[in-house]
Amino acid sequence: MDAKKDYIEVNKKTWNEKVALHVDSEFYNMKDFLAGETSLNEIELNLLGDIKGKKILHLQCHFGQDTLSLARMGAEVTGVDLSDKAVEKGRELAEQLGLNARFICSDVYKLPEVLEEKFDIVYTSYGVIGWLPDMNKWAEVVSKFVKPGGKFVFVEFHPFVWMYDYDFTKVDYSYFNVEDIVETESGTYADRSADVQLKSVSWNHSIAEVVQSLVDHQLQIKTFEEHNYSPYSCFNHVVEIAPKKFQIAPFGDKVPLVYAIVASK
Repeated sequence: MDAKKDYIEVNKKTWNEKVALHVDSEFYNMKDFLAGETSLNEIELNLLGDIKGKKILHLQCHFGQDTLSLARMGAEVTGVDLSDKAVEKGRELAEQLGLNARFICSDVYKLPEVLEEKFDIVYTSYGVIGWLPDMNKWAEVVSKFVKPGGKFVFVEFHPFVWMYDYDFTKVDYSYFNVEDIVETESGTYADRSADVQLKSVSWNHSIAEVVQSLVDHQLQIKTFEEHNYSPYSCFNHVVEIAPKKFQIAPFGDKVPLVYAIVASK
């Protein structure tokens, strides 16, 4: 398989299969979400600030829980995802909840072909950039949609995590973007017992690669944070140290699990 050529097709199929599993999973907790609970976490809420009346573009939004949580906070939100099944579910939820959100099915790189607006905030978070091979091209798209005076808010799992094998016993992967990572896994992060085999193509991206790509496209870094916990129990061997704060047991509080950037234009 030519990973860079076929990755969109492979990953779209995988994420389409994940949608139904994730909607029904405890991980996404649809019952409480539908009852009004936000899916957003303390990290991104602090970085976003007051978004009432803001136009927000949410890239790689999956089936839209965060998109709709932003809408609940008074923003006018556009969610974008590669998976047509995810977009279909997002639209269904927006209608069900009566929220001011729309959804577009598109590869991030091709979004400028179908969307021309500018936004106060471009937002994306948690497990997103690993699905994209080229950070320079990604940053170009991000910059295109941030209006002058607007900002980019980005929260992502720390590249330290992706260096290790799934049991965190040894370094298996390069910290740097040097290879296409082609894998087939059983289950998903939201439902490890799910009876599915899902193929994926992904890439590791160093912090320097991400930051330099943003800087090269006229985005000025205003905030950079690293956190020694994840708000999600999506890894093996995690312990909950506080509500919605998880650490990987072998590492404890000694390593970063999440980083965050706010950049202005």
